[in-house]
Amino acid sequence: MLTRGNPLGHAPGDVMAFDVGGTDIKGTLVSASGDLLDVVRVPTPRDGARTAEAVLDRVHELGKELSGRSPGLQAKAAGLVVPGIVDARAGVGVFSANLGWTNFPFRAACEERLGLPVAFGHDVTSAGVAEFELGAGRGFDDVVVIIIGTGIAGTVIAGGLPVTAGGYAGEFGHSLVPDPSGTGTDILESVGSAAAIARRYTRISGNAVDGAKGVLARMQAGDIVAGQVWAEAIDALSFTISACITVLGTEAVVVGGGLSEAGDELLVPLRRRVGERLTFQRRPQILQARLGQDAGLIGAALAARSLLAAGSGHA
Repeated sequence: MLTRGNPLGHAPGDVMAFDVGGTDIKGTLVSASGDLLDVVRVPTPRDGARTAEAVLDRVHELGKELSGRSPGLQAKAAGLVVPGIVDARAGVGVFSANLGWTNFPFRAACEERLGLPVAFGHDVTSAGVAEFELGAGRGFDDVVVIIIGTGIAGTVIAGGLPVTAGGYAGEFGHSLVPDPSGTGTDILESVGSAAAIARRYTRISGNAVDGAKGVLARMQAGDIVAGQVWAEAIDALSFTISACITVLGTEAVVVGGGLSEAGDELLVPLRRRVGERLTFQRRPQILQARLGQDAGLIGAALAARSLLAAGSGHA
């Protein structure tokens, strides 16, 4: 994980970066020499139909706080990433079910508040690009980054470029997988996410558990139901990953998010199950993400620096 003092490389100037999440907004300054300074977190405001406006008001306040913390730096651009469906080219947050905005002009509104050019994008895409450029995906041209937490989303990198499709690409969690009961299909997020693992274990066993890590602990202690639920999650994940490999010819699959913290307990059986599903297809490397929870923020900083380097237009 990149922390204070880790170089991102040189850029034409200092930049700010902001990552808006459902719980908090993270912000940081990155110096021209590539130092990622302390990450500051503030609660994400909720204000009904004005939530998007309230979020940018908070971003503005956070920007002033960051500048006050590092008076020797002067940001020349900013990067902003948000969840939901995002049209990065148009600078619009198309839709967010959790935060409640529709077709909000984030880039223009953020530029007005900050007085800076803003590179705007999607949080998971941003995290994926960061992993591709600086993390576990570095050195590959064709990469899938899949983030497994409460939900599941990801980034497709093809020929070194992210596939965005106007904000609709990367919704891995809603891809169809065989239902573990064998009676039909379900969406991947309902079987393979961290939240689903905990929920399904509780439903089948009748025992409450402290998230997916609680299921893992019970599996390691010999709990048969926990082992079944864990194996079914891996089977569902391998189904979607194998389909991606077949369609895209992916060289590497980078697994991030909270569930990836299980390490080899997740990755070893996942590699094995994907290998069992493949025949003639390319055999990708399946790797654990390296940049941690700040990957989206790092990606936002990279986009802001690219905007500066380009000298015009928007990233």
